[in-house]
Amino acid sequence: MRSIKQNLGRATARALAMLAIVAGVIGCASSTIRIPVPVELADEVEVAGVGHVRAWGDAPMKNIERLAKRRRKQMLATRPAFLKKRSQTISYLAISGGGSNGAFGAGLLNGWTASGKRPEFEIVSGVSTGALIAPFAFLGPKYDKPLREIYTLYSTKDILEPQILAGLLGGNAVSSTKPLARLIAHYVDRDFMAAIAREHAKGRRLLIGTTNLDAERPVIWDMGGIAQRNSDEALQLFRDVLLASAALPGLFPPVYMKVTSAGKTYEEMHVDGGTTENAFLLPVDLDLKRYDKINGVRWKRRIYIIANDKTDPSPEDVNGSALDIAGRSIATLIKQQTEGDLIKLYLRAKDNKIDYNVASIPVGFTEKSSEPFDTKYMTKLYELGFKLGKEGVRWRKKPPGV
Repeated sequence: MRSIKQNLGRATARALAMLAIVAGVIGCASSTIRIPVPVELADEVEVAGVGHVRAWGDAPMKNIERLAKRRRKQMLATRPAFLKKRSQTISYLAISGGGSNGAFGAGLLNGWTASGKRPEFEIVSGVSTGALIAPFAFLGPKYDKPLREIYTLYSTKDILEPQILAGLLGGNAVSSTKPLARLIAHYVDRDFMAAIAREHAKGRRLLIGTTNLDAERPVIWDMGGIAQRNSDEALQLFRDVLLASAALPGLFPPVYMKVTSAGKTYEEMHVDGGTTENAFLLPVDLDLKRYDKINGVRWKRRIYIIANDKTDPSPEDVNGSALDIAGRSIATLIKQQTEGDLIKLYLRAKDNKIDYNVASIPVGFTEKSSEPFDTKYMTKLYELGFKLGKEGVRWRKKPPGV
């Protein structure tokens, strides 16, 4: 969830602002009947048909040692030479949200490939539009072409169907994500999921963030763990997680996840991961020294963060209407939240002696989007990212505000 005017277009910003205003006046009646998870069972439920494939993003992982040992076993079976390198540098990648501004991240990654210097990432995480980029980034340069297609060929009509009146009169969104769901299904098929599973079996990890709106908490999904299930249920869940992570509340409808406990089925409401965390990587309180002790290594680590927006202030004249004021205010609030997430990543990296690197859209890029997903705008932004990635992007060593 990112800068509404810059990333979703002025029309969308006004629609969301109007939705917020109307909701405050008449209230929002739910059109979906479901059985939510009882508060006391929030830590006990598992995903129906798939099992335990996720964790809370705001709490220490209880089974971190077991997961570390499983990853070590995978590396021993598939990459013994890699594991034997006691002193090497490994790379992580975190991709933020940003709506159509994801074209910047897609271009930067593909340009990085063209430079011949793009590393293979041991862990890749993504939120919102970053969640759509992350699986392709995880699989590597062979998937640069579909990544370019997604951010240069598809316009608003390929992503959403407006239903503003329904949203204002009690529906759960002002648009439908059926087109986006079809687009995800086109690229994420069984072969794609099998490729994710193969990389997961090597000990690499793909993580996607959503927000459990009932619990008001971030959720981290182990996408490789889902892919390894190799079932119809797993494929649908994989797609649903990507869709949920990109489901900007109000604009897009939430995704309902079926979960079970003691033989009973419930539904969780999941929306855009950026609602709680717009960029993430490491679990809370993770101690990598302890992790390295389990693996018997002393690795150096480097994290690259692609922020799909401008992280510096972007002055702009604001019209005096209530909708424009509300839209700009929401955009500013979200931008400040993102800066806070970048600082959290910086502090966690510093605690674990990880080399921190962040790149964002240059302030000098002044193109405007005429619709939520404007192909002309996205193509120019993709080309800018590609140029920076190929020629050598200037990675900042500290986030804004530090």
